[in-house]
Amino acid sequence: MNWTLHFLGVGAAHAVELGSSSVVLERDGAPVLLIDCGPDTLDRYLAAYGEPPRALYITHTHMDHVGGMERLFFRLWFDEQWRGRTRVFIHAGLMTWLQGRVADYPSVLAEGGANFWEAFHLVPCTRGFWLEGRWFDVFGTRHHMAGTSYGVALAGSFAYTGDTRPIPEALARVADGGEVIAHDCGLVGNPSHTGIDDIEREYPASVRERLRLYHYGSEADGAALQSRGYAIARAGERIALPAPAPLRPDAG
Repeated sequence: MNWTLHFLGVGAAHAVELGSSSVVLERDGAPVLLIDCGPDTLDRYLAAYGEPPRALYITHTHMDHVGGMERLFFRLWFDEQWRGRTRVFIHAGLMTWLQGRVADYPSVLAEGGANFWEAFHLVPCTRGFWLEGRWFDVFGTRHHMAGTSYGVALAGSFAYTGDTRPIPEALARVADGGEVIAHDCGLVGNPSHTGIDDIEREYPASVRERLRLYHYGSEADGAALQSRGYAIARAGERIALPAPAPLRPDAG
């Protein structure tokens, strides 16, 4: 069984040419989980797989990560075979913000008769969630303000930070077994995002060698990160993953 991460987009919010940062976990080439749904994510997903996502995880509610959910609503609602089937996993603490961002506009359909969340199968979570017999860890990250962003990891296989400052303590808990770590990183950090100097200060070599950097600002920035000796993710790229590990005793 082969596991891969398929990066649909790798750009920071302003780097529209690199695509909204989002990734698909694949098993034997088939999509298992889409992570984040920015303004152009649905188009990229449909081009790759020919159908909507069956499962979606939301790291946080900034619009470059949830701005495609209205279009996804329409795609699902007007197809009875898909209406209510796409599971949306999100930390329960983010539900108020997600509701306000994408679901609270009066009359989601002009003719009425539709509630936004009826198009989806909403699954709030805290520590993690089950999907296709696998336990996915959800962990807090450091983006913008405390309690507003959460990464996701599959033990033994990968961790995806979403937007974040460095989080060595969290990664030591969820990604200490050789996992590929997809990590937010630009050339220069700021109070909400990691810079390459932060990576070099906060993480030991054993972690840095497993990083795939994304959410950078431009092609030139990506090339500069590579010139520093780091592996970057590119839009459309598939990265091979280790096979998931057996369940931890505290899973579920």
